[in-house]
Amino acid sequence: MSRPDENREFEIVMWGATGYTGKLVAQYLAGAPSAKGLRWAIAGRDRGKLEAVHAELRLPGEVAIVIGDAGDATALDAICRRTRVICTTVGPYARYGSELVAACVRSGTHSCDLTGEAHWVRQMIDAHHTSAAARGVRIVNCCGFDSIPSDLGVLLLAESLRARGRTLGRADLFVSEMRGGASGGTFASAIYMAEDMQHDASIRRVIANPYALVPGGSGPDRRDMGGPAYEPRLRRWTAPFVMAAINAPIVRRSNALLDYASGGEFRYRECVAMPRGPKGLLAAAGMTGGLVAFSVGLGIPPLRRVMQKRLPQPGQGPSVEQREAGRFTMQLLGEASPDATANGLTLLATVSDRRDPGYGSTAVMLGESALALARGATTGRAGVLTPASALGMPLIERLKAAGQTWTVSDFDN
Repeated sequence: MSRPDENREFEIVMWGATGYTGKLVAQYLAGAPSAKGLRWAIAGRDRGKLEAVHAELRLPGEVAIVIGDAGDATALDAICRRTRVICTTVGPYARYGSELVAACVRSGTHSCDLTGEAHWVRQMIDAHHTSAAARGVRIVNCCGFDSIPSDLGVLLLAESLRARGRTLGRADLFVSEMRGGASGGTFASAIYMAEDMQHDASIRRVIANPYALVPGGSGPDRRDMGGPAYEPRLRRWTAPFVMAAINAPIVRRSNALLDYASGGEFRYRECVAMPRGPKGLLAAAGMTGGLVAFSVGLGIPPLRRVMQKRLPQPGQGPSVEQREAGRFTMQLLGEASPDATANGLTLLATVSDRRDPGYGSTAVMLGESALALARGATTGRAGVLTPASALGMPLIERLKAAGQTWTVSDFDN
């Protein structure tokens, strides 16, 4: 069994570069100032498609092409031994990601991914966390729009309160602006997850448990928000946020991996902030109804098959114009734990980007996560990790340098 080795042929292998999102990440690595001098390769199973991507992106000749199949353990071992980091966009990860993680752990190679599949993350924790930690390997899940803004946003609040001698007791994330599209790969992951849940009760239990990714599997939070609610601090109506199902468990796992820096009673939730007044209530009710209808459709096989035919297919996604029109803003309120010797304190963190959240911004997040892993900008922890526990505050600085906004201030409502 190998340990991470800096003296390898490549710093990063971009696995899945022919896919919709993988190509965007490869494009980012090709042009990012932070990737100057990078030794890297694009990889997948189809040489012809990889050569076409290489030519389309006008990659320099030193960017190699590497061939392998997600189900071929021998080929994956050979690829992993050549690189410090595997950056993978090949999903659904429960279908195509497990052999790659196993190969990374065997070969002493770090990895980062874009999974939103909580049950697969749980499987990888059970199978590899102990051995990866012992070998100094970092397997970092959820390094895109799910779940970096949530995970690092909470970390930013916690560190800001720590600097003032306080502890973060509760955090609430509000999506105040989001404009962007969805790719066929995203819908494919949702469809496969629905199929797996239908046939496996253990997966349903993981999805239903807010602490499924935390050692011990319990904590003060109950199920994530299920309907419209009024938020008095913002004086706005809120609705459930579809990505809370993966973001919130990741945030809670970070707290555990960071030695419960926010305490064992830390609480967290996510929602979408709507306009004020009756208009906001109607919008919140409409969004809730839409999410329920989508979930019900996924759970009924005949409807799921109809949806699968009508939704974007793998490889399809927003156009360049749609991506350029995308943007998002998330606001996080962080309340300090009660302190008998100090007044209550609430901070407001803002995370935003003027790029499509799921693709333009995600390419930046995953690309910078891979670069941080390749160049040793980590917290020093190893195992099956989260962005906050593996990459921490230095990743926020990298994302700020790449054009994202990460700020924190006192909150006064």
